[in-house]
Amino acid sequence: MDIKAQDSGHHLFLGIGLITFAFFSAAVMSTLSKAATGVPPLMTLFLQYAISLLVFVPSAARSGRAGLQTEHFGLQLFRSLAGSACQLLFFVAVRSIPLLDSVLLSNAAPLFIPLVIYFWFGKTVRPAVWLSLMIGLAGIVLIIKPGPQMFQNPASLLALSAGFLSALALVATNKLTETEPPTRILFYNFGLSTLVLTPLFIWACKPLMLKQWLLLLGVGVSYALTQYLIIRAYRYASATEPSPFNYTVVIFSGLLGWWFFGNVPDAMAAIGTILICGGGILSIMAGHSEGRGHAFGSGHWQLRWKL
Repeated sequence: MDIKAQDSGHHLFLGIGLITFAFFSAAVMSTLSKAATGVPPLMTLFLQYAISLLVFVPSAARSGRAGLQTEHFGLQLFRSLAGSACQLLFFVAVRSIPLLDSVLLSNAAPLFIPLVIYFWFGKTVRPAVWLSLMIGLAGIVLIIKPGPQMFQNPASLLALSAGFLSALALVATNKLTETEPPTRILFYNFGLSTLVLTPLFIWACKPLMLKQWLLLLGVGVSYALTQYLIIRAYRYASATEPSPFNYTVVIFSGLLGWWFFGNVPDAMAAIGTILICGGGILSIMAGHSEGRGHAFGSGHWQLRWKL
């Protein structure tokens, strides 16, 4: 094996390791948000973006004013609003249903992305992708268990709606990466979301205990770390190579949900989890490039861009 092949294999291994660590961080964020009982979801959402903005300000400052100017402000705003709405629905849902179910349904974006791409770009849905949608839909039915009780506690529907909004945000992010570097996209995402959410945060704000503030700090830091690790991962791997590892967040969330909250999925939920993950991975691998990406609307980052 020549040196170039060895370097390529090493870089791919490193990229996969970074992606896996990124989704462990995402699972930690979800766990902390569920543990923050008594905290209004709007406070959680605002502090997640505000803390992430503070973390990324030094990197954005190094880009200078010219490096932060965008010709796609409307798309930046749309991506931020879709991502914020996705996160808000997730934070509401995770309080009422098991951590695994909420993370799984909110990460069902790959099952919505082919339809979003069809209506947005007019690109046809490939046969293999239709198969992935059918597989994923069967899994969703097993997880949400349609029936009258679903409307009494619509948390599963909220988490699934978060998955749809994540698909919109993800496709928008991937469209932006054609002309925008990651630092600029993240700066506008965190900045616009923080700005829009500020009045809602003031309205929802209430006194909190020290433990709750620490949990919110952990949510913000782990979210920022997730974004940073995803960007770093694509310095070493292409957009498709680490994609099957997107769903490691489901494995980590299942383990953390069992450890901290005593959530043990039943047989139907376990089968549904396998079907949704399998359908999602097939959709990512067989779908168009505009639909590749990660949890809560984080697109894949073009390798020509550097943080």
